[in-house]
Amino acid sequence: MKILIAGLTDLTKNYEKALASCHVSYHVSLSPAELSSYDKLLLPGGGDICPRRFGQTDQGSLSVNETLDDAQFTLLHAFVQAEKPVLGICRGMQVINVYFGGDLIQDLPVKHTHRYTDRDQIHAVRTAPGSLMHRLYQDHCLVNSAHHQGCRKIGHNLQVTQTAPDGVVEALEHSTRPVLGVQWHPERTDLVSSHTKIADGGRLIRYFAELL
Repeated sequence: MKILIAGLTDLTKNYEKALASCHVSYHVSLSPAELSSYDKLLLPGGGDICPRRFGQTDQGSLSVNETLDDAQFTLLHAFVQAEKPVLGICRGMQVINVYFGGDLIQDLPVKHTHRYTDRDQIHAVRTAPGSLMHRLYQDHCLVNSAHHQGCRKIGHNLQVTQTAPDGVVEALEHSTRPVLGVQWHPERTDLVSSHTKIADGGRLIRYFAELL
């Protein structure tokens, strides 16, 4: 079992650490070469997607990297077509939503309760009954947050399975494919868990690592 982390190598250390704790093999790359050697795709957090990809002009997007966009969307397409599991985290969930035809709010009116300041924000989420996220985290839990954008129109065959009290989408699950996205950061909940009763992000990472 080998997982491809489709990110920039200097920004993926927390994801690597989380997967290493599950004792699975992983590799960090944006190259589409030898895709057949990978079983799963992890789309990590990072800067914002170029708004042209979802039919908008720039209305507050930050740290746009169109080369990164091109690589991640190409890799996501390949894994979706191969029906291989995909997990998107923060930006990664937004990539999934845009890929399936959704769009984004480029600068949330409620960003003060979600964006990273000198630390992750902590807030509650409500989980949809019958969803995978409900199986992992029950009706309610606390999550860590570090973003200023959010999903608006939801992509085809994606279901919202977690929401914040202010309505911001916190998790998406595809109805027929093994594709899941979360807006929060399960790969680093161990860094804030000593300060609050935050949900165990390792539970989601382990589920993804063990998914066949």
